[in-house]
Amino acid sequence: MMKQPSVVWFRNDLRLHDNETLSTALSDSTTVLPVYCFDPRQFGTTSFGFPKTGAFRAKFLIESVADLRSSLLSIGGHLVVRVGHPEEILPQLAAQVGATAIYFQKETTDEELRVERRLRQQLQPLGIVTKEFWGQTLYHLRDLPMSIQNLPDVFTDFRKQVEKRARVRDIFPTPKRLKLPENIDAGSLPTLDDFQLQPPPTDTRGVLNFIGGESAGLKRLHEYFWQKDKLKTYKETRNGLIGADYSSKFSAWLALGSLSPRKIYDEVKRYESERIANDSTYWLVFELIWRDYFRFLSLKFGNKIFQERGIKGEQKDWKIDWDAFERWKAGKTGKPLVDANMRELAATGFMSNRGRQNVASYLVRDLKVDWRLGAEYFESLLIDYDVCSNYGNWNYVAGIGNDPREDRYFNVQKQLQMYDPQAAYVKLWLPNLTRFPAHEILSKERVEYD
Repeated sequence: MMKQPSVVWFRNDLRLHDNETLSTALSDSTTVLPVYCFDPRQFGTTSFGFPKTGAFRAKFLIESVADLRSSLLSIGGHLVVRVGHPEEILPQLAAQVGATAIYFQKETTDEELRVERRLRQQLQPLGIVTKEFWGQTLYHLRDLPMSIQNLPDVFTDFRKQVEKRARVRDIFPTPKRLKLPENIDAGSLPTLDDFQLQPPPTDTRGVLNFIGGESAGLKRLHEYFWQKDKLKTYKETRNGLIGADYSSKFSAWLALGSLSPRKIYDEVKRYESERIANDSTYWLVFELIWRDYFRFLSLKFGNKIFQERGIKGEQKDWKIDWDAFERWKAGKTGKPLVDANMRELAATGFMSNRGRQNVASYLVRDLKVDWRLGAEYFESLLIDYDVCSNYGNWNYVAGIGNDPREDRYFNVQKQLQMYDPQAAYVKLWLPNLTRFPAHEILSKERVEYD
């Protein structure tokens, strides 16, 4: 087959390493035009009126795209950046460079799938084909030991099957050279102001200064595993609340595909052979398998993950209570663990996994507020927002997921006693609490601190 020019549409795969889409396009094509589209629909509002992509997420995304552009420039390429609908922009660019194919990574949820369908419709009369790749999970979709329709309803069953019967594929090499078509205007990167967003606040209490992009993601991976040697204690520290290193913090780079889960897996295996293999090294891979499971659930259940009754289709007694929601959002419920976490989220765009479970449980179980308000608020704020993990976890906490053991209640007072026994975390984010001794904060059902 004769090689022709092609377009690579970058989406949530903002990296050069382990990128099957890019690698295949480079081997198939005479020239490759890399493109990223900032879709204005992703900067609209959610169904309950929150900014769909808030300032923390938007800043991290712009940094990630800038870093990808820099990496492509270093191998002789460039990244064409446009603001607009991909299904309109990509056919124009493809026609302009004489491309016969557009290569991209497949998504699994409704908004993204609609864009893919519209793109195919626009390309058909032009005789341009799409070449689509699976690239967001540790285990490849085609390597699963079951069909998506037969995906187990219990995570443990899924995990045991893939661990026993599936193999993690080898990573794709990072390309060394890229040949670009001539005479294409690369365009400039948008700013937060272009999306009517203000620069997000900076807060020195934040766990980490998250900087978007593959370079920062790989640096964090190297630092956490090799420089600080934190992987060996990951299982013991992962439920922490303060500081950079109680957990890996890879989630933000994974969400945009600036870090490949297979790259992390490879580094875990290298760490196990060169340093130590223990429960902690296993547990980090275990968490990557959870992430896979949520992605595959989105394929099996489609839009059910976004609907009030969730995967289970079960009616609960939630209500749209804006007063209760606003107290929760502002960190003014009187429950120190909930309020500290919500204030951390508002100030930094991040919250620990332990915190997320507690605040979500409190919103839906104690305040009886419709879980979708919380899920959309997280979508707006979280730097590491991933559609499948976010909505999968909210289904889980709300008791409307498909696992019969998911109907869990988090007693936030007991959780505070377990995970913040010196009240150091709540005092960090609720400074008025510093006048109280820890035992008083931990023993009282409600503390007045505002």
